[in-house]
Amino acid sequence: MTREIVNLVITGFSGTGKSLVAREVARRLGWKLYDTDEEIVKQSGKPIAEIFRSQGEGRFRELERDVVRKASQLRHTVIALGGGAIVDPQNYDLLSTTGLIICLEAKPETIYQRLFQRSVANSEAEVRPLLASDNPLQRIRQLKASRQPHYARADWTIHTDSLDVAQVAEEVIRAWRLLVGAHSAASSPHPAASSHADGDVACMVETTTHAYPVYVGYGLLDKLGEKMKKAALSGTAFIISDENVFSLYGDKITQVLKDAGFGTRSYIVPPGEETKSLDYAARIYDFLVQHRAERNDIIVALGGGMVGDLAGFVAATFLRSMPWIQVPTSLIAMVDASIGGKVAVNHPQGKNLIGAFYQPNLVLADCHTLTTLPPRELISGWAEVIKHGLILDKDFFEFLETNVDQLKQLEPLLLTRAIARSATIKANIVTQDEKERKAIRTLLNYGHTIAHGLEAATEYRRFLHGEAVAIGMMGEARLSSRLGLLSPLAVERQRSLLQRFGLPTSVTDKSLKLDLAAVMRAMELDKKVKGKAIHWVLLHDIGKAVIRNDVPQEDVIAVLQELNMPSAG
Repeated sequence: MTREIVNLVITGFSGTGKSLVAREVARRLGWKLYDTDEEIVKQSGKPIAEIFRSQGEGRFRELERDVVRKASQLRHTVIALGGGAIVDPQNYDLLSTTGLIICLEAKPETIYQRLFQRSVANSEAEVRPLLASDNPLQRIRQLKASRQPHYARADWTIHTDSLDVAQVAEEVIRAWRLLVGAHSAASSPHPAASSHADGDVACMVETTTHAYPVYVGYGLLDKLGEKMKKAALSGTAFIISDENVFSLYGDKITQVLKDAGFGTRSYIVPPGEETKSLDYAARIYDFLVQHRAERNDIIVALGGGMVGDLAGFVAATFLRSMPWIQVPTSLIAMVDASIGGKVAVNHPQGKNLIGAFYQPNLVLADCHTLTTLPPRELISGWAEVIKHGLILDKDFFEFLETNVDQLKQLEPLLLTRAIARSATIKANIVTQDEKERKAIRTLLNYGHTIAHGLEAATEYRRFLHGEAVAIGMMGEARLSSRLGLLSPLAVERQRSLLQRFGLPTSVTDKSLKLDLAAVMRAMELDKKVKGKAIHWVLLHDIGKAVIRNDVPQEDVIAVLQELNMPSAG
């Protein structure tokens, strides 16, 4: 979506709940509410039925065009439209320029029941003049059918028959996050973000189990204690970090937390994926028992994705759960691993096979920490950033293509923008599908089926995660092309961008040859296998991912061979 979207427009037939839903959405977003019918009544000093009776429909439509024109000039406003307003091409053009148009849909029988049988309890109690008829249900069917092609032009449609106002409002907000939030990290306030009144909030994650902010910016480590207190956390902060990260930031974080009134304890683990194991989780349990950690104390994960996964797993399981926060210090953790509550340890035969979904209380990403990240780890992180553009956001992919050199040099404004936007894409997906029970969160696994096979087959010692994902994305792009989904030009654009960021696109880029059979065995143990079939995330175009479980094995083998994984012997 390339137009600048700053408003939400709620349209639909009478009786679908536009006014009530718009009011609830505005309340949740902290935005203004503009109801075109109410504005017409206010400006004319007459009820709508009186305007129709005394001046005719033509005059009503003139007044409607005037209030729609005024509505189109607003910002951060939820606009509730009269049922016929969208039919006028002029109104549609004005509103669609700056507004995301969401249509509330309902069956004629539902509308009839709401308008004529439950009108006393419904905000749209006044039966519209155009519905006055001896057979109102038939009239609803006729008028609604005539308007349906215009309603079909909406950006999103929500069927309201079995939903209450709160549920419809939630679906409206989800649509906003998916269609607008994923394309612009700063396009609007997010639900509940206004309650934080905090310019450091890049996005919010709101799941059925928890809601929390993701902070992105420079110098945020100094604000960690303040953010934790704002999240109503107290007690002792148990900092879990690795040797490398703690040597750089451990003293600083400890002092910041002490200054904010928190007690502190620290447990330091060796760096590397091999540490993410049940053995090290047990050692941390012993440490927490030794220091009498309580359920209201806090686990602070300070480090990259490995530390976040391990510390989060401990937080989810010790004392049947403790509060925890993510302080990611690697790029890959800032944009991916720290957001979404996937916590886990590895099994020798598979990555992240032992874990849980357990959301943190907040995520705080200080972009300045990337300046001390080893070059190879920084490069690795760009794979997940690029992935977000490839699966959902072509505009973001093109932003990365345009700004490669500045981003590699960690230019502060562009870097913050890229991290915030990438984090927002991840947050929007998690909000809609916390536990990967719908298709949308599965899209985040683009490149990961092959990547996890590579990592497991090499016992997590040869590849950084982003390196494996980059190779995996090339394999899955080639697989998409073999199946006729993705053009060769798009495959080449992906390869070019990965290489421009310094990422490998084949196994030989890592001076390594792998046994194809070992990789295949590891892939078959991957979490995305269901009913013995791998659910592949493939591309239909840049920014458009699809899920397929009917990929011929011969095509998979051919692609792995193209990535230089020859068959054994």
